[in-house]
Amino acid sequence: MKSIQEILHPLATGKFWKELVVMTLGMAVGAAAVYYFLMPSNLIIGSISGLAIVISQLIGAEVSLIVTIINAVLLVLAWILIGAEFGAKTVYTALILGPLLEFWKWVLPYENLMEPGATSVMNDPWFDLLCFVLLLSISQSILFRINASTGGLDILAKIVNKYLHFDIGASVTVAGAMICCSAFAINPFRMVVIGLIGTWINGVVVDYFTDALNKRKKVCIISKDHEKIRQFITGKLMRGCSIYHLFGGFTGEEKIEIVVLLTKHEYADLFKFMKDNDIDGFITAGSVSEVYGNWRSGKVRYESPKTAKNSVKQA
Repeated sequence: MKSIQEILHPLATGKFWKELVVMTLGMAVGAAAVYYFLMPSNLIIGSISGLAIVISQLIGAEVSLIVTIINAVLLVLAWILIGAEFGAKTVYTALILGPLLEFWKWVLPYENLMEPGATSVMNDPWFDLLCFVLLLSISQSILFRINASTGGLDILAKIVNKYLHFDIGASVTVAGAMICCSAFAINPFRMVVIGLIGTWINGVVVDYFTDALNKRKKVCIISKDHEKIRQFITGKLMRGCSIYHLFGGFTGEEKIEIVVLLTKHEYADLFKFMKDNDIDGFITAGSVSEVYGNWRSGKVRYESPKTAKNSVKQA
């Protein structure tokens, strides 16, 4: 069995506290989307919050209480089917959703934002839909990036994504569409259709933001000064790279190509290095939205010139 020190060790790391702050802020955005745009308009988008609104209308219970109960059940599935890390993070995010709904109610009740006679904050179901989807998609994308979720529907979507290998946006859409159909119990056909459209838009926007957050640059460089470039990539940017021998199709000359994955900031730093050192090269670059394997996503660790030189000698 693990000792208490081993169990509590992750709590002492900076990564844990950084992700805790990110999860809290991400959930605060998601809770604001639900409270200000979903609840007043009675829009039932494909989400656990939407299902909770339906149940609330039918039995008269508080939405925040129903959300907490449903999430508690789904958390067991997350822990078993997806993994302990995802399950532990989702325990936290799911359990704070209900309290965060009450927090926004205490900070600024949505009634205070509604004009006299209005039926929702935006007084138009389409504007309420767009505002909700935009905020919720941002929240989901941030949490998926650190292997967490907003709970509820996201748990089902993550299970579909893991075992059926659908894009995360498609998984959100499929799971959400089924929940949307429950809205027939309280809403007219028109509102249900709006909810289904909103669920589809949510999936598309989640994919867009997820790709944007995970985007990397695959850079291919052919240059006579390939060794200087390699040393900068490995010694300064602290990235690995691949080196290929090839022949020019037009000249027949033997050349060296360096292939590396970089963030957009590292990509800019590489170009600056080559410009400052008058290094000529043939460069192509393309965007990569998914990277698996040993990829360090933290900040770039720049070394001093002396340390970098020693590192190259040791290599």
